[in-house]
This record gives sequence, structure tokens and C-alpha cells, in this order.
Amino acid sequence: MKRSLWIVVGGAVLFGAALLATGMIRSDEARIVLQDSNPDIVALGAVVYQENCSSCHGANLEGQPNWRSSGEDGRLPAPPHDETGHTWHHDGDTLFRLTKYGTGALIGDPDYASNMPIYEGVLTDDEIIAVLSYIKSTWPQDIRAAHDERETSR
Repeated sequence: MKRSLWIVVGGAVLFGAALLATGMIRSDEARIVLQDSNPDIVALGAVVYQENCSSCHGANLEGQPNWRSSGEDGRLPAPPHDETGHTWHHDGDTLFRLTKYGTGALIGDPDYASNMPIYEGVLTDDEIIAVLSYIKSTWPQDIRAAHDERETSR
């Protein structure tokens, strides 16, 4: 029993070290913090969202129809960013990296096909954080609280 426990613990340590080495884990100093209570940042995020995201994710964050099922092109439609979607299930750092670098980079598959543009070089880091802060600001308080809990339990 002790040997199998050490194997599991050792595996977990190696996995954590691998994630740290590949940059999948950030230190607390580099953690992305969404600022959904800052009216200036939320206002900027609303403008950037309308200019860059609403054409796919909807003016009201409603996403595209049948967003959980692949379309004819084999790609998933844009999900909603309101409380009916899964955006709030991801911490701010994951959402930031997904937006900046794309799904393929996030999951380690450069061949992953997605209609989601990569915003590195298009939007600044501050604009990405503003958009994500705007999105979070629209969620009901209980969903925002659940997201906050995800942020603090990382």
C-alpha cells in the first residue's frame, strides 16, 4: 500500500513539475486578475468586445446556436459568454491564455481547428483583461461568486 501511494504522489509531483516547466502554471505574481468591479475597465471591455467578439459570440453574449455540437466544418460554434455557457467555469488565467494564444496552444495541439481567432498582436493584454472583465461583470452575482471561488482555490 505504501509503495502505490508513493508512486501516485511521485507521479503527481512529476506532472506538476512538467506543467510548471511548460508555463501552464503561473506564479501568484503573474496571475491574471479580472476587474469586473472596475467601471472604467468594464466600459473599455464592452467596447473591445463589441468590436472584436460580438460578431461570433453575440451582442448579448448569447453565442451561436447549437454551440455544443460541431458544425458541418467539424468545428464548434462560438459558445455563449453569459451565465448559460461554460466561460465562468474557467479561471481568468485560462480565459486570458485561450483568448491570446488560442485553444490549440492552450491544449498543446497546434493542429486543433477552431474558428476562434488568436488575439496575440491584435489586442493588448490590458484589452483582453478588459473584455474578460466586461464578460464577468454581466454574470449574475451567484455565478460571479462561483467564479471568484475558482480563482481563489487555484
